[in-house]
Amino acid sequence: MPGMDVGVEISLYPLAEHFAPVIHEFIEQLSAHRELKVLPGSLSTQVYGEYEQVFAAVREAVRVTLESRRAEGGRAALVLKVLGPL
Repeated sequence: MPGMDVGVEISLYPLAEHFAPVIHEFIEQLSAHRELKVLPGSLSTQVYGEYEQVFAAVREAVRVTLESRRAEGGRAALVLKVLGPL
C-alpha cells in the first residue's frame, strides 16, 4: 500500500510571557525533518508529507515542547488541523 500524503496546520500557544523562542524552537524541530515541507506563517505552521513521517515529526516536536514547558513550570496549548489525503 503506497504512503498517503497529508497536511497538518499547527498553532502553538506557549502560555508564557516570552513565547516567541518557544515557537521558533518548535518550528526548528519540525524543519529538521528534510523529508517534510514545513511552511511557517504568522499564525500557524503547515507541515506536508507522508502521513507516518508527518505525525512522527509532530509527535516528537510536541513532546519536546511540552517537556520543556513543564521543566520551566509552564504550559502550552496546541491546535492541529489535518487535511488529507493529498
